[in-house]
Amino acid sequence: MIDVFPYNGLPIAVFGLGRSGLSAARALVASGADVWAWDDTDSARERAAEQGIPLVDLYRCDWTELTTLLLSPGIPHTHPAPHPVVEMARQAKVEIICDVELLARIQRLAGTIGITGTNGKSTTTALIGHILQISGREAEIGGNLGTPALDLDSLGEGGTYVLEMSSYQLELTLSLTFDVAVLLNISADHLDRHGGMDGYIAAKKLIFHRQTDPRTAVIGVDDPLCDSIYQELVRVGDQKIIPVSANQPVAGGVYTDNGLLIDDTDGQQTPVCDLKSVASLPGAHNWQNAAAAYAACKSAGVEPRVIMACLQSYPGLVHRQEAIGIVDGVAYINDSKATNGDAAARALACYRNIYWIAGGRPKSGGLDAARPYFKNVRHAFLIGESAIPFSQTIGAALPFRMSGTLSSAVADAYRQIRSDQVENAVVLLSPAAASFDQYPNFEARGDEFRDLVENLPGLHIDPFEDPDLFPSRFTIAGEAV
Repeated sequence: MIDVFPYNGLPIAVFGLGRSGLSAARALVASGADVWAWDDTDSARERAAEQGIPLVDLYRCDWTELTTLLLSPGIPHTHPAPHPVVEMARQAKVEIICDVELLARIQRLAGTIGITGTNGKSTTTALIGHILQISGREAEIGGNLGTPALDLDSLGEGGTYVLEMSSYQLELTLSLTFDVAVLLNISADHLDRHGGMDGYIAAKKLIFHRQTDPRTAVIGVDDPLCDSIYQELVRVGDQKIIPVSANQPVAGGVYTDNGLLIDDTDGQQTPVCDLKSVASLPGAHNWQNAAAAYAACKSAGVEPRVIMACLQSYPGLVHRQEAIGIVDGVAYINDSKATNGDAAARALACYRNIYWIAGGRPKSGGLDAARPYFKNVRHAFLIGESAIPFSQTIGAALPFRMSGTLSSAVADAYRQIRSDQVENAVVLLSPAAASFDQYPNFEARGDEFRDLVENLPGLHIDPFEDPDLFPSRFTIAGEAV
């Protein structure tokens, strides 16, 4: 836990007591701060009180006594309309920040690597952290991924924080300038929270806030929006810039050629490793993630040969194309973190003979991005609030069943595969929708999927018990993308 010592004895408001807000409140209490914590839900307040966190009704407090409001990133502060508590803070000229801002203010000697993008940021964050830690560096991994910022350990000079940054967090982190900043891609997501696409793009560009040489920007150029940002950064020329691509050679960057990772940062087009042999990084989208991680870690001083070895040992990320196991010869893949159509499309591109479980709370764009990969799907099983609109999108393109719940979908897929007698089938949970209609988060959805699969009848094989079986059965992304 981070010691937030500058707030010892000082009042600070914390609004929103979810994972990051609760973590921040605990750290502030432990540091001797006068914490005024509040949440709109009774259950969150009760949970905080049980942990000894003082509660103050921020709708009725004296805002003139406060200088700082620590806001949970999930609470609107601009669009579609500022939350009433945010409005009160602004009227009192109270600064509004998130927990990552406190980390940045306290841990000034440590290095920082920030990662953002619509899709792939969790995998890339985990991969960079894996490379740094396995190579012997002192590194802490968290932020929007896994461990909240103030639950991380304190690091001194020589340590590195590897932080996944959502667009919300970037807007509430004022003083942090990343030593290495990674932007992977941009597609439509969370547009209501940013007032449209322009606002969303502006938020993502904050990852490069105040960077100057020798700080480094690593940016994917495989989508037109990020390519435009890359061209803009090159024109301004403030920092070092490394383009990355999974689709094309990029001069002075890192790219892949049919899965072969190539480093051209020194102008030598040096082959690094064959990513098709890394079962935990299937598909061209993961090749871009690997290229970005390679560029970031090399910029942080890790030797290329060491990065290569660490890539080979990467175990993969829970809930992101996570191999659960094999049941009666059928692979089960947990991609619960695919909460939009673009993310689901990346998974659908990686496999054949897919029995696809999709649905939840729909997002802008629906299944549009996944349409080109319907050809890889044998049958779809639709769940949640989006089941009807998803069925309308699918139409006659492929067979589907309105399963309603994840439990029913897993059972329906199991029966359908036994009826179809298809070889090398894959049951893929890749929802293309948020989880909040039926689950508190995508982790809970993925955990239930794992439990359901583990209780299916039939022979189960742990994918890591046979490293040759799983890659040969499922990693065919080079053909599919």
